[in-house]
Amino acid sequence: MPRVKRGFKARHRRKKVLNAAKGFRGGHSKLFTVAAVTLDRARAYAYRDRKKRKRDFRRLWITRINAAARENGLSYSRLMSGLNKAGINLDRKVLAEMAVKDPTAFSKISSMAR
Repeated sequence: MPRVKRGFKARHRRKKVLNAAKGFRGGHSKLFTVAAVTLDRARAYAYRDRKKRKRDFRRLWITRINAAARENGLSYSRLMSGLNKAGINLDRKVLAEMAVKDPTAFSKISSMAR
C-alpha cells in the first residue's frame, strides 16, 4: 500500500478551521488543534445562546409590561388575563414597546383590560 500524505485535503480542512477562528486571541487563532477545540466550544455556546436570547427578551418584555401595568394600578397577570378576556391579541413584544414609547396608549389598553 503506498503512503498517503493527504496534502490538499488536510490543508483545506486546517485552513477552514483557522479562517473560522480569526479574531480569537493568541494560539486560539494560530494553532490548528487549539483553534479546533475553541471553535467547537464557540459553536456550542452560539447554538445555546441563540435559544437563550429568546428567553432573555421575553423576560425583559414581561418586566417592562409589569412596571407599566403597576403604574396603571394592575399587576402583570391581571393585565394579561384582562387582555385575553377582552379579546385583545397583542404579543408581549408589542406591549413592551408600547409601554416604553407610548404610555398613553398603554394606559388605554390597560383600562380596556380592567
